[in-house]
Amino acid sequence: MARILVTVLAMMLAAGCAPRGAITLDPAAARVGHVETIFVGTTRAPDPTTGEAFSAERSTETRFARLDISVPPDRRPGAIAWPRPRRAPDPATEFLTVDERSYGTAKAFRADLRAALMARRPGAREAVVFVHGFNSNFAEGAYRLAQIGDDLDLTGVLVHYSWPSRAHPLGYAYDRDSALFARDGLQALLDEVVASGAEHVLLVAHSLGSALTMEALRQMAIGGDRRAMARISGVVLLSPDIDVDVFLAQAERIGKLPEPFLIFTSKKDRALALSARLTGEAQRLGNLRDVSRLANLKVTVFDTTAFSQGLGHFDSANSPALLALLGRISEVDSAIAADAQTRVGLLPGAVLTVRSATEIVLSPVTALSGLSP
Repeated sequence: MARILVTVLAMMLAAGCAPRGAITLDPAAARVGHVETIFVGTTRAPDPTTGEAFSAERSTETRFARLDISVPPDRRPGAIAWPRPRRAPDPATEFLTVDERSYGTAKAFRADLRAALMARRPGAREAVVFVHGFNSNFAEGAYRLAQIGDDLDLTGVLVHYSWPSRAHPLGYAYDRDSALFARDGLQALLDEVVASGAEHVLLVAHSLGSALTMEALRQMAIGGDRRAMARISGVVLLSPDIDVDVFLAQAERIGKLPEPFLIFTSKKDRALALSARLTGEAQRLGNLRDVSRLANLKVTVFDTTAFSQGLGHFDSANSPALLALLGRISEVDSAIAADAQTRVGLLPGAVLTVRSATEIVLSPVTALSGLSP
């Protein structure tokens, strides 16, 4: 076991040595790339020493911003390329920020967000709220949402909740505490999104962001925040770093879970294997081996083990094949909800139902076999 821990830790440290994301402003990039507008709510405090507006430090105040991000045309799905130091940025291959705005008040944020929502027709005014995971800085979370939005051609308004991660591979304890600290901020952002006119809110969370999301939903249920809870039209947890027993307790307190409720897992997720060992557990929700533990919950578990690469901790946003599946997730959900005879053709031999829970084991061969026109 010690050798496994050393190997995984070495991989995490190697990842930490790679160039980190940063906001690079280049208005001219709008003429080259496809611009994704990202609305941001954050509990990251400014750092007076470095001048960083949204640092790893914590703030009890939820602040708001907007980024217009140019997604380069010359890239493969799932890939994000950062501008290289001491070189002119290349909008054809690199993610760049066309414009950035900080809002002095929640009212000003709501006004812009409402205008973006009202630009959609009634019934299609959806917000996609993304909650980043462990070891992420401000730019990385926002650019990741821009990548997902572009790759999946999402039609909803994109909203990012940026909580104060240390953005360091050895900052796990700090990040776990920050995820708890940031619950109020996520609830405040969801309230602002609903107040701005969102008819539907899709929550997408990664890694420790999944634990934060579940805690916020639990808090909202306890506090009777019915208006916001009623607008949540679905939850997607990607590689969730949550103790399984804790998840079950959270779900019980929330009550009826939003539908659909999708969980993407991988038995080869090395980051979660390390997390489990550090906490003295056998596994986390994101590398769940026995779906029967979720049998009483109406959830759909996608086992993406066959697509795992490297740490295997964000395959659903990095793999072109899985991105194609995510882009048609409504068809998957409809197929699951259909009668048994219809479901036979969906991913043959790869669907397991245990009472209320459904598990779909994906493979490169069968991933879209039941969804072809």
